[in-house]
Amino acid sequence: MHGGVIAALVVLGFVLPEYHHGAMARILVLAVFALGYNVLFGYTGLLSLGHAMFFAAGLYGTGLAMQQLGWSAAAALPFGIACGAALGLVVGVLALRTIGVGFMIVTLMFAQAGYLTSLYFTEYTRGDEGFTIPQAARAIGGLDLSNADTRYLVAVALFGVAMLLKLWLVRSPAGRVMVAIRENEERTRMLGFDPFRYKLMALVVSAAFAGAAGAAYGVLFGYVGATFASIQYSILPLLYVLLGGAGTVIGPLIGTVLMFYLVDFTSSLTSAYNLVVGVALVALILVARKGILGTIRDKWARWIP
Repeated sequence: MHGGVIAALVVLGFVLPEYHHGAMARILVLAVFALGYNVLFGYTGLLSLGHAMFFAAGLYGTGLAMQQLGWSAAAALPFGIACGAALGLVVGVLALRTIGVGFMIVTLMFAQAGYLTSLYFTEYTRGDEGFTIPQAARAIGGLDLSNADTRYLVAVALFGVAMLLKLWLVRSPAGRVMVAIRENEERTRMLGFDPFRYKLMALVVSAAFAGAAGAAYGVLFGYVGATFASIQYSILPLLYVLLGGAGTVIGPLIGTVLMFYLVDFTSSLTSAYNLVVGVALVALILVARKGILGTIRDKWARWIP
């Protein structure tokens, strides 16, 4: 099933019109962001309101390494992923001392601190204005990542690797413990597992996925800016996951596609597109409370991971 999804995405790259070809490349990168968020929220039961800081860590880690240090894209990309994971480890050690609403508030505070930091050091970050990565620098192993076809295939490859890694994780013993923590943390502790350890692991993995999405966004699309550290980009992956189905592997991709095109379509009709999008999302959640794929799994296809 998952191999079929990757194959279908590759085929789409050859048949989509130019606009949708570019849109799908962005969607796939954002879907990696949502995949990571789903590890934390859908499988471990931790609701974060600060995931934009991990996306921005990957974005700025890669962008600044290329702009300020003259690193190649091949060296800067893994550095961006490492920045996301390292920030996830630091935030996790502190934020996971809280639970429930406290965890949401602490992650939101960290994210806001990160956003304000990116605005403060405008000499390097250029704030909301951002900066561009030169086209000549956006190449790996002879591949020009600014080329539309190459960019799309790299986005597919990134999504495919992220999806398969997530599938492996959730089927592993560690993934089973994460689900057990989501369902009943105290019982999981009674069985001899350390919930803090597994929650920290889930947060670091989730942050690494977000960092990978941010790093890839900077290299593929050539733009780095503080907007990606704002609260909006912490809410988006939550919406993607809720829409597609929390606790499912492919659900975040479905949610990202629908949300992206819903905003795209309604914004072309009215300036009040956020209201239309909000009403549509509320209506959908009322009909499919576990998201689209989550509802399909519960009612008709329990084999869907």
